[in-house]
Amino acid sequence: MDVIKTKVLLTGGRGMVGSNILEHPSSSNWEFIAPTRKELNLKNYNEVFNYLSDAKPEYIIHAAGHVGGISSNISNPVDFLVNNLDIGRNIVIAAHAAGISKLLNLGASCLYPRNASNPLKEEMILTGKLEPTNEPYALAKIVVAKLCEYINKENPKYQYKTMIPCNIFGRFDKFDPANSHLIPAIIDKLHRAKKNNISTIEIWGDGNARREFMYTQDLADAVLYALDHFDTMPSFLNIGVGVDHTINEYYSIVSQVLGFQGNFKHNLAEPTGMKQKLISIDKQNKWGWSPKISLKDGIEKTYNYYLQK
Repeated sequence: MDVIKTKVLLTGGRGMVGSNILEHPSSSNWEFIAPTRKELNLKNYNEVFNYLSDAKPEYIIHAAGHVGGISSNISNPVDFLVNNLDIGRNIVIAAHAAGISKLLNLGASCLYPRNASNPLKEEMILTGKLEPTNEPYALAKIVVAKLCEYINKENPKYQYKTMIPCNIFGRFDKFDPANSHLIPAIIDKLHRAKKNNISTIEIWGDGNARREFMYTQDLADAVLYALDHFDTMPSFLNIGVGVDHTINEYYSIVSQVLGFQGNFKHNLAEPTGMKQKLISIDKQNKWGWSPKISLKDGIEKTYNYYLQK
């Protein structure tokens, strides 16, 4: 007899996080529906509500978003604010209106104030000014996270929770310098430099800013763990590795993986961003989940993916 699987709606199923969730071995335990943009326009509330009313998923994982690196955030602040605000609001409000009681919203570590003490604890959200270079994106994600909190506060039946991962990288990442985050940007830059015999690479800022990165397959693992442990998951939960490195150190580690033996110079005229973004994983540890893939292994897997693509 066929086992009836629990239905889960995944937004952003073609993005990096969504794609890693769908290819995770444990995803087969669930009935995932992951509509494309043509099948579901998240910017249209009526369309979202009608889709949810027809599909009737038991869970929603909201992983869709308008994302990009520091350069893209600085150049397109309106798009990052409006697009993320629209799709987040629509999926959360429509889910509530359709009577769907369990929703996992994926946030980002940029929700935290730029000058907050590290490691960043979930209670620090909205306690200070945001980092200007990605403020529009962060504002939109904060509004959606607080909306989930308010809905749950008004009616505890609706378990709308927010997972806040550290910076991520991995398979299905973006490597275009105009839209990529740090590690995929470094991979692309050093690969091209090695291929074209370029001996000196420029690093924005002084390279001393610290960042925490986790391989995306680990985030997918945490999301699927959440489906099995939803009741015990806190309303706001950081997901990370608990260790950070400087930008310079990331360049060094990627150089080792790629075999790049050139030099680096710092462009102090370009922005560095927040000096540090290390999230606290105290609640994560108490919840019972931990990452499995090391930084170097993750970079090697990501570089192999890059070469294939």
